[in-house]
Amino acid sequence: MAEMGSKGVTAGKIASNVQKKLTRAQEKVLQKLGKADETKDEQFEQCVQNFNKQLTEGTRLQKDLRTYLASVKAMHEASKKLSECLQEVYEPEWPGRDEANKIAENNDLLWMDYHQKLVDQALLTMDTYLGQFPDIKSRIAKRGRKLVDYDSARHHYESLQTAKKKDEAKIAKAEEELIKAQKVFEEMNVDLQEELPSLWNSRVGFYVNTFQSIAGLEENFHKEMSKLNQNLNDVLVSLEKQHGSNTFTVKAQPSDNVPEKGNKSPSPPPDGSPAATPEIRVNHEPEPAASGASPGATIPKSPSQSSLPAVVVETFSATVNGAVEGSSGAGRLDLPPGFMFKVQAQHDYTATDTDELQLKAGDVVLVIPFQNPEEQDEGWLMGVKESDWNDHKELEKCRGVFPENFTERVQ
Repeated sequence: MAEMGSKGVTAGKIASNVQKKLTRAQEKVLQKLGKADETKDEQFEQCVQNFNKQLTEGTRLQKDLRTYLASVKAMHEASKKLSECLQEVYEPEWPGRDEANKIAENNDLLWMDYHQKLVDQALLTMDTYLGQFPDIKSRIAKRGRKLVDYDSARHHYESLQTAKKKDEAKIAKAEEELIKAQKVFEEMNVDLQEELPSLWNSRVGFYVNTFQSIAGLEENFHKEMSKLNQNLNDVLVSLEKQHGSNTFTVKAQPSDNVPEKGNKSPSPPPDGSPAATPEIRVNHEPEPAASGASPGATIPKSPSQSSLPAVVVETFSATVNGAVEGSSGAGRLDLPPGFMFKVQAQHDYTATDTDELQLKAGDVVLVIPFQNPEEQDEGWLMGVKESDWNDHKELEKCRGVFPENFTERVQ
């Protein structure tokens, strides 16, 4: 019997809820059609608009804060990997190894502490702040339903009062339902009228505290990290002092990493052969006087001659004295003007600019001076391939620059 009674109560409650939904739906339709007036509260509606805006802003802040924390965690992992790499390459006999390891440990702890404090002082506070919105949002929706019930009860009572045939019993019952609906609505309305403005005003203090916490934590983190970085720098300076004579020089790779025009530097040959830098000797002794020159004439020295590449100095000296030193082709008509010496390509070289020569291993190049010595970059020569010169005899079209260390001097 108790079970049946329980089922009866449940069924009655369901039927009552269904009836309420139908009544509310009918009331909303009448209000939209303008056949029933609707109770309005502009002040409360403004509070609801503020509430929705506050919820949207808070949700976005929570999302961005979680993204920030994910980035901090990613940076922690990257920093940890970098520190582990340093520990692996730092050889046991090098000075400061223990200090470097300790710095790496402190670095890891500092990242962990920073992330955890952000969670405790910012994210959890953010979650607590947003945790109050779902309940209030539910109560706002419930207040809206109770307002519809109140309007419906009011309209029903008014219709019975204005009916031609008045039924006092029905009017009394309708009045009783109206009073009840009004009481329920007003209780919820009063509470929300107080809570919503208070919640809206609380956002200022919350934003201030949240961003102050984040800023303070980040400031302290960077201060401590700066100290660790300075300590690591000191360790590395000590290592450099002990091994300063073994400084590693970074060299460009051939072909793929040829410098841009106007800032060329020589590329090492593919196999690292000693053909990289043919020796070029500069003769500082006075040359014999050329025909028509006074005996004992000496080579005039340019103020910037000492800073020019060896090839340019040699060319300059030879030109002043009417001959090119060490050049067996001086004065020969079958060689380009100013010819100095020959080189042979030991490796293929792919030109990366229009002013460069494309070389294949075995190509012979006739080296000539730069028209403007200031345009010569260290490690680069000017020349024309012997085959091109023999075929065309056109210096302007055939000449170009090439990396000296891809060739070997043959004459």
